[in-house]
Amino acid sequence: MIQIEVRYFATLRKDNVKKETISLKEDSLSGELLNVLEIPHEDVAIFLINGIKSGLDVVIKNGDIIALFPPVGGG
Repeated sequence: MIQIEVRYFATLRKDNVKKETISLKEDSLSGELLNVLEIPHEDVAIFLINGIKSGLDVVIKNGDIIALFPPVGGG
């Protein structure tokens, strides 16, 4: 098992939780993390791993910091 920190922004925050530590199985992909968190893939516009924009097919490593941003709306 690996441990990562997940940081939520804007509408992706649940119950005002800004960040939390999550345990995942080794060799988990970034897209699998969204499944574990029960966040639809289309609800995440920007997925950062250690501050670098990433896709949903990247292997997550122990100690990574993940930041999730929703699509930006407004006008």
